[in-house]
Amino acid sequence: MKRAFAVGLIISMVTPLFAQLAKPVRFSEETFDFGTIPEEDGPVTHTFTFTNASDRPVMILSVKPSCGCTTPEWSKEPVLPGKTGIVKAQFDPKGRPGYFHKSLTVTTDFDGQPVTLYIKGQVSSRSAAATSEYPAVSGKLKFRSLSVNLGKIFRKDEYTQRNIDFINAGDKPVTYLGKSDAPAHIRVEVVPKTIQPGQRGEIKIGYNGLKKGQYGFHHDKITLYTDDDSYPNKEFTVYATLEDYFIPLSAQELATAPQLYITETNVDLGNIRAKQSSVKEIVFTNVGKSVLEIRNIQGNCSCLVAAVDKERLNPGESGTIRITFTPEDRKGTQTKAVTVYSNDPQHPVQRVMVAGYAE
Repeated sequence: MKRAFAVGLIISMVTPLFAQLAKPVRFSEETFDFGTIPEEDGPVTHTFTFTNASDRPVMILSVKPSCGCTTPEWSKEPVLPGKTGIVKAQFDPKGRPGYFHKSLTVTTDFDGQPVTLYIKGQVSSRSAAATSEYPAVSGKLKFRSLSVNLGKIFRKDEYTQRNIDFINAGDKPVTYLGKSDAPAHIRVEVVPKTIQPGQRGEIKIGYNGLKKGQYGFHHDKITLYTDDDSYPNKEFTVYATLEDYFIPLSAQELATAPQLYITETNVDLGNIRAKQSSVKEIVFTNVGKSVLEIRNIQGNCSCLVAAVDKERLNPGESGTIRITFTPEDRKGTQTKAVTVYSNDPQHPVQRVMVAGYAE
């Protein structure tokens, strides 16, 4: 039994070696790392050398790069058995700051099994053209934007993550010091912590809706501290719209759930005089089979105040939404919205559009 195991082990170790030796076109290396290359220095080239390990001449039919930034050249004449040939890979770093990993697929006339070669490295650059896609500047770092909109966030005890990517457009490394000012419901991570010149990085933003504990559209400020000698403190704005999460319900459960029905979802206040308020009351009803809870109601403007006279309605019961619009210094046509949040699992967020003309 032990002997059989040992024989099997030897076979498993030797088989890959035989497979490698069986290759008709045997490259001395199949991956080359250029390391860090400056974009301003122009294209770089590496030569891959191969040996014809078969018993007949082998000719390279084609070399196909994975990117237009890579230009191949190769031995065009047949390579005799035991002789060597070459495949050259020229990489152009122009407009490509950051990490790269490209491939070249080599096809010969020996069989249908191509060989794949790889080149990789890191492009550093300080040119404005290379960082034009990052228009927001904060010291030596450039960002696509200094804000991130997370969109809809459910009030659940879990983190929704979005990333802010950036590039170091300076001539020195910038290190995140591991310190940030952020509210308790937001966590921040910077990868990598030290960004080399020309290198790209990411700020990972995690947002916990339950910890935020509010409804509707909100924004938060966060500050990251770095050793950037030109502008060490990096400030960002995080936007999110929060609402409740409801697990999927069966048809039977939905039939017994609460249902919010608002009699008017478009309100026209007409002409409103300056410095005066216009008030409108509309009726809402629980047309479902369980208790309806109004969890929050809010206008999207300081000029708009909304309130309900009842926050809990039994099945069939009605209440009133009172909307007060004060134009303040606003003039002309006004279009605002009141958002109602409830425990109606099918329509937990409903809006009433409010229009008027401020004289």
